[in-house]
Amino acid sequence: MLKDHAKLMKAILVSGEITGRKKLQKMIYIAKKIEFPFHERFQFHFYGPYSEELTTRVEELCNMGFLNEVKEKKGGYFQYRYTLTETGKEFLSLNEVEMPYLTDCLTDMNGQNARFLELVSTVLYFDNLAKEEVANKVFTLKSSQRYTEAEIDEAYKYIEILKAKIQ
Repeated sequence: MLKDHAKLMKAILVSGEITGRKKLQKMIYIAKKIEFPFHERFQFHFYGPYSEELTTRVEELCNMGFLNEVKEKKGGYFQYRYTLTETGKEFLSLNEVEMPYLTDCLTDMNGQNARFLELVSTVLYFDNLAKEEVANKVFTLKSSQRYTEAEIDEAYKYIEILKAKIQ
């Protein structure tokens, strides 16, 4: 029952700390798209791919005492930081999750800013389309972010870098 919870816990553990709900959503989505076994369903939302299941799973892990969520006031908004609790680490040590290369990929993603991960996840969401069509989707759906062609190219390069880490 807690297999998917344990995978999420492992992702947070290897990341050390993830700052921001949006960043957490994007990191898990990108990991799923590059073939890590995350099973949450995602749909396109205001900030790109979003999973209600993932949000619920995070809440459940916090309620079980496995995940620590710290809410901080940042200017005009709140930001959340996620870390695994000692109880969570203990649970994981008894229920080992085997996902080779996850540490490399998530550590790399965690070093990126949420805006860039939003672009990368949006590009991956429309990966069944030609690059030009993806760019048009990005310019239309994410017009407020003012992404450039160069940033879209960078997102494609980054996806290849991540995929190379798991081969």
